[in-house]
Amino acid sequence: MNRFMTVTSARKNIYDVVEKAAKPGSAVTLTLEGEPKVVIMSFEEYESWQETMEIMADPFLVEGIEKGVKEMKAGKVVDFETVKKRLAA
Repeated sequence: MNRFMTVTSARKNIYDVVEKAAKPGSAVTLTLEGEPKVVIMSFEEYESWQETMEIMADPFLVEGIEKGVKEMKAGKVVDFETVKKRLAA
């Protein structure tokens, strides 16, 4: 859930802002003169976004993910035990 708050209000209630932004799936958008300027989110959420952007920037990884999704939709699923055996070989 994303909450909006003015910069002035955030400054007066910084601990409340941190508490709200630290909850999983939450963020606080700070506005300045009525315009959204900054988003505050938990560090874990930030790291997750960074990792996602890194993956999406790598065409090889994106291709592999897309191939896996197509294979899954086509019913070409391999159980975990088979994967472990293949990786061990």
